[in-house]
Amino acid sequence: MAVPKKRTSISKKRVRKNIWKKKGYWAALKAFSLAKSLSTGNSKSFFVRKKNNTTLG
Repeated sequence: MAVPKKRTSISKKRVRKNIWKKKGYWAALKAFSLAKSLSTGNSKSFFVRKKNNTTLG
């Protein structure tokens, strides 16, 4: 049965955890930025159909 020989140091564990957290942070930041650009209409990567508010009659 495969068993790790030595225990991972606390500092190495902390570094890996911070890298994992930072990936989530950047993904959330990117998603928020995209949502903001879509809501303001400044998006260059998405084409959003504008609704016409003209009433007939």
